[in-house]
Amino acid sequence: MGTFSITHWIILLVIVVLLFGSGRISSVMADVAKGIKCFNKGMAED
Repeated sequence: MGTFSITHWIILLVIVVLLFGSGRISSVMADVAKGIKCFNKGMAED
């Protein structure tokens, strides 16, 4: 009851894809990955 089942996650994923579109989600994930890489690079320089 405290956690979601796999069916809940699939339904949530479908709703998110329908709302934002798959192209928008992939561009956001690419931006997040770039941010993480820049953060790791900055931490390595210090």
